[in-house]
Amino acid sequence: MDPIDAGLRYDLTMKRRAADLLREALELPPEARAFLAGSLIDSLDDEIDEDVEAAWDVEVARRLKELDEGKVKLVPRSEVRRRLLRS
Repeated sequence: MDPIDAGLRYDLTMKRRAADLLREALELPPEARAFLAGSLIDSLDDEIDEDVEAAWDVEVARRLKELDEGKVKLVPRSEVRRRLLRS
């Protein structure tokens, strides 16, 4: 078999499989889709920047503390979306 033909066949097979996986994933509940999306995005990161990870840890801790202390309040996603679409 010609290597180009083999490559095209592989590419078409992978595209079909990806489309099948996407259809299956879209049938999952929102929480499962979010977890899957996050896992797929994480899988693209080949290098981990420890300084960035540490900075995010500090930021997450700061935000949780503000929530716990009542300094900030959560806003439902629907409200955020409404505000964004309005502006």
